[in-house]
Amino acid sequence: MDMRTRKLAKLVVNYSVNVKPNENVVISGGTEAEEFIVALYKEIILKGAHPILRVNLSGLNSFFYKYAKKHQIEKFPDHFDHLVKNSQKYIGIHSESNTKELSSVDPKKISARQKVVNVISDYIVNQKDKIRRCTVGFPCDALAQEAEMDLVDYENFVFASCLQDWNKLGKKMDKILEKFKKGKKVHLIGEGVDLKFNIHGDKAVADKGEENMPGGEIFMAPVRESLNGWIKFDYPAIRSGKEVTGIKLKFENGKVSEFSADKNEDFLKTMLKTDENASYVGEFGIGCNPAINKFTKNLLFDEKIGGTIHLALGMAYKENGGGNDSALHWDIVKDMKKGKIILDGRVIQEKGVWKI
Repeated sequence: MDMRTRKLAKLVVNYSVNVKPNENVVISGGTEAEEFIVALYKEIILKGAHPILRVNLSGLNSFFYKYAKKHQIEKFPDHFDHLVKNSQKYIGIHSESNTKELSSVDPKKISARQKVVNVISDYIVNQKDKIRRCTVGFPCDALAQEAEMDLVDYENFVFASCLQDWNKLGKKMDKILEKFKKGKKVHLIGEGVDLKFNIHGDKAVADKGEENMPGGEIFMAPVRESLNGWIKFDYPAIRSGKEVTGIKLKFENGKVSEFSADKNEDFLKTMLKTDENASYVGEFGIGCNPAINKFTKNLLFDEKIGGTIHLALGMAYKENGGGNDSALHWDIVKDMKKGKIILDGRVIQEKGVWKI
């Protein structure tokens, strides 16, 4: 086993979710992350806690969506709900055996299933007093291929992004966070964007590797009806195997009033119609991880690229002040290397460089 795999397991168990004796800890991941699942399992046992394995097998998701009948799509997973609500920690491993597995699936089926299971997802991410979770990236062939790297280079990229001095990086992020905690109005302006909105600044959060590994973003909720203007995203947005490119959104009083995409526009349209709140923005985030400087088509990493921002269509995290409940939470990343972030009339970032 690569020693970095063991270090990552220790970091996630001891730092990200801080496992304690007698806690129930769900480990959810695919077989391509087998050695990492083993490392996490052992580390949890050594902490005196109880690991619970939830292993996903390649190909079953696509089979479900292609052949499941209406009553199966709409069946609420009581067993999974019970498991989650009787666990104190949840570690979700992001790896793939085939990133295009769901690319030919009817997006309406995916959207319908999201509505059914959303109550469980919402519990995992928003009930922090009951369960603590971390989504962690792990290198594998499929994601290396998406990133246009060989596996060795991708492993180096992933481990460098995660195995950092999070206390040191966290202190730097806290300086930026304090500015937003006192802020009220944001203006994004530059190439491909002219968008204004208000924020719940006092509830802004810095992810220092505790909710995601890698961490490295500052995120907050816009005031729901405050977005006005437009934005065009440089990077593709990927969801359920679908790659949507050239997304342009226009906002009026918080809601998407016009939209277009160069590729898979119909999929974008379906996602915006997931529910009545899917066409509002639930999150404004800013990338701050210095070890992530390449777009890899993996959102867990891409939303942390320094000099980028991202907006999430749909659900607003309760820790950010909430205000927009939705079964959708879809982050879309924009490069701000040719733009400015203006907070309460003052330029605090220009061309990706902080002015703090």
